[in-house]
Amino acid sequence: MDSAQHPVPEDKDESISLRDLLVPLARGLRQIVGLALLGLVIAAVGSFLAAMFRPITTSTRVVFSFPGFERGEYPDRSKFQSDDLRAPSIIGEALKRQKLDTSIAFQSKIRGGLGIEGVIPANIVKERDRIRLSGQTPPPYIPDEYVVTLSLPRSSLLNDAQRNSLLNEIVSVYREKFNDTYADVPEPFGNAFTTLRQADFPEYQLILDKEIESISSYLEQLLLQTGKERDETKRVERQRSFRSPTTNLSFKDLLEQTQLFAQIRLNETLGLIYQNGLSRDRSTALVKMDYYLRVLDHQERRASEEESLVRGLLTQSQERSQNYVLGIKSQAASPRSDGPILDQGLVDSLLANDAYNFLVRQTLQAGLRVKQIQSEKARLMQLRENMKSFLGREIVDQVQLFARVNKSLTDLETSYQQLITNIRNTHADFARQQYGDAIRLSAEIQTEGVLKSLAIAGFVGALLGAGLGAAFAFLGAVGRKQA
Repeated sequence: MDSAQHPVPEDKDESISLRDLLVPLARGLRQIVGLALLGLVIAAVGSFLAAMFRPITTSTRVVFSFPGFERGEYPDRSKFQSDDLRAPSIIGEALKRQKLDTSIAFQSKIRGGLGIEGVIPANIVKERDRIRLSGQTPPPYIPDEYVVTLSLPRSSLLNDAQRNSLLNEIVSVYREKFNDTYADVPEPFGNAFTTLRQADFPEYQLILDKEIESISSYLEQLLLQTGKERDETKRVERQRSFRSPTTNLSFKDLLEQTQLFAQIRLNETLGLIYQNGLSRDRSTALVKMDYYLRVLDHQERRASEEESLVRGLLTQSQERSQNYVLGIKSQAASPRSDGPILDQGLVDSLLANDAYNFLVRQTLQAGLRVKQIQSEKARLMQLRENMKSFLGREIVDQVQLFARVNKSLTDLETSYQQLITNIRNTHADFARQQYGDAIRLSAEIQTEGVLKSLAIAGFVGALLGAGLGAAFAFLGAVGRKQA
């Protein structure tokens, strides 16, 4: 009855309308704008002052791709290290080319400012985490892409263009050094006739015989180079079937040309010299040969001593390996506890096996070195005996014979230079195919600027200031409503 006479009033709508939000903001618009501008100025000034003391970073990305890199090795099987990019010789040459300060102190500052960090994709990280969770040890991972950064203080007196050029030059010098070491033909290659300037006739036979052996060995190494892994085998097959677009020759063709050069051109010239015992001064030639023989005797004695040493070590290693096997058998027969035990006999046997393999290789190399010296010594003694047999004998038609030999040497040099040119051009085409993308930039070289950081800081400061102004406006509206 009371409730019928006094009805309960309805609840007021407590929802906030858009007008309730816009009116306080409109009233406090000046305050919001003022605080936003104040926040922008404070943040921009703070960012600028911080930038004055913060190093400037220049960055790029470098990708490595050459045979053997998947194993962490250079093409000659030496160990790859990303820090090779900032070696002192690389930094010094880059500074020299850019005509900058090449002092040791500045080089150290540049090397200290260079950072090299591998880029590891997210899928690789997930895969390695999955392997670890399964209780296995993930194999070593070698990134093929690296972020290279150069961080230098603003007071280093290098502008942005110089920083970009310096970082690009460092990568270029490293690439050139790589090509000089692995992609280009060795520098002394093909300089036999340069060495033979003003040489006597018997020296042509010694040097040119060695040169043909060196060229043949070099071409056989290019032709028959093999690897253990599947990718390496594919590389060799490509190498065997390679044909230069410049010379239209393969390495097999070049090896055949070298053999024909030795049989036709070289044997003719050297045969004339040997058959007639030609020399500008036979007595002086014999003196040179005698001295060279003494040098070879000394080298042979030293090589024989090294061979004896490694053979003795190899014998001792074989005896020790037998003792290690007996030690392992005795440990296997003895009772063991259930706890994990480090089998010292097994460790020793593994070390002994590694040492044995090393000594076998050293023994083989020492033996080959002795045989090589003995072969060269025998050839020199034969030349000496032949020259000695002509000592005191007059050469019939000396003028004609010398003219014939000189003409033969001229033709020989022409054919030799043509052969070397073909080898260099063919190898250059192969190197471009094999190592053209060995070291390359995958990102543009950029130096972080001040304006971007100022803009970001100013935007954040203005946003915070505007938010603070809006909060003050709402608080003022609430206070007025309660009053």
